Amino acid sequence: MPAVTGKFAAASLALALIAAATSTASAQKKYDTGATDTEIKIGNIMPYSGPASAYGIIGRTEAAYFKKINEEGGINGRKINFVSYDDAYSPPKTVEQARKLVESDEVLLVFNSLGTPPNTAIQKYMNSKKVPQLFVATGATKWNDPQNFPWTMGWQPNYQSETQIYAKYILKAMPNAKIGVLYQNDDYGKDYLKGLKDGLGAKAASMIVLEESYETSEPTIDNHIVKLKATGADVFINITTPKFAAQAIKKISEIGWKPTHFLNNVSASVGSVIKPAGFENSQDIISAAYLKDVSDPQWKDDAGMKAFLEFMTKYFPEGDKLDGGTIVGYGVAQTLVEVLKKCGDNLTRENVMKQAASLKDFRTEVLLPGIKINTGSNDFAPISSLQLMKFKGDKWDLFGDVISADAGG
Repeated sequence: MPAVTGKFAAASLALALIAAATSTASAQKKYDTGATDTEIKIGNIMPYSGPASAYGIIGRTEAAYFKKINEEGGINGRKINFVSYDDAYSPPKTVEQARKLVESDEVLLVFNSLGTPPNTAIQKYMNSKKVPQLFVATGATKWNDPQNFPWTMGWQPNYQSETQIYAKYILKAMPNAKIGVLYQNDDYGKDYLKGLKDGLGAKAASMIVLEESYETSEPTIDNHIVKLKATGADVFINITTPKFAAQAIKKISEIGWKPTHFLNNVSASVGSVIKPAGFENSQDIISAAYLKDVSDPQWKDDAGMKAFLEFMTKYFPEGDKLDGGTIVGYGVAQTLVEVLKKCGDNLTRENVMKQAASLKDFRTEVLLPGIKINTGSNDFAPISSLQLMKFKGDKWDLFGDVISADAGG
């Protein structure tokens, strides 16, 4: 009898140890709404229609990339459930979609929603709900404000840094320039304009001969281009979204205006802007880049570019490889995957933001050499470097050094 009792006691002890281990393992897993043992639910808002619909390809690329991740086993065994809605670049619609994602779909976080006015419209709501508004698809300087908005973080270089870099170039190469500016009349356009003025410093008042704004509801910006030419400006700063950027390039050529043309990075896509505007009309335009350009032959043997092209062929064959939006979507999706991997089994919203703010020298496969992603508890601006480029033939040619220019905060 004692032997039987001993065996029974040993078996009971073993079962108790297993139960304790299981309990400890499950105790180590922490979840907020939107995360389980099998799933991570991610929300997204994109302008699949409306005046900024060219950017919709970013959301479609992300959906394809998460499909790839899921087919490869997911993130720490969990599949990504990517819920993406259209807001037509209309802030009231963005508010509606954000509420739906948070309150009905119950997502863990909202990722890479596009546009400065749309994200501005939901920033206070997202922060009051303590839901990450992560890696927003806009370079407004305001996203780097962890003290007041600890649940909102940008990803791309900020707009003020970009135009400060243009200003430095103009002051050095064209100190007597007469500058005409076309900008979108919203937070996005005004942010770029502020960076330009800050970069020009005391000379801004004398060098800028006209600041011309347009509304996204306008069907064409042709009249604004004619007005800018009439000032005699020999430098044109083009702060527009893709549809209007292509219009501006065409109109400048049509009326025979030949200024030194600076085009903001958000509209530097060969596929959605330059090609529709015409390669012949786009020669010598200057912009700035932080991502590799598919059309640039220098990357043909680059491992990262090869991986991107393989991804496009397998998971998004209908997507335009020349469209800069596909590279953006791929790069930012890779960054989110890195953050979620670092979260491990602690998939709380607080830990998502903690890991997003702890990136050190992280590189996606499509960043230009020398550019790295770094964040900190007081630094919510992951990418802060750019390199100037000029359009030649049918592609962008990089020139000069990688320039770091953190602005604002």
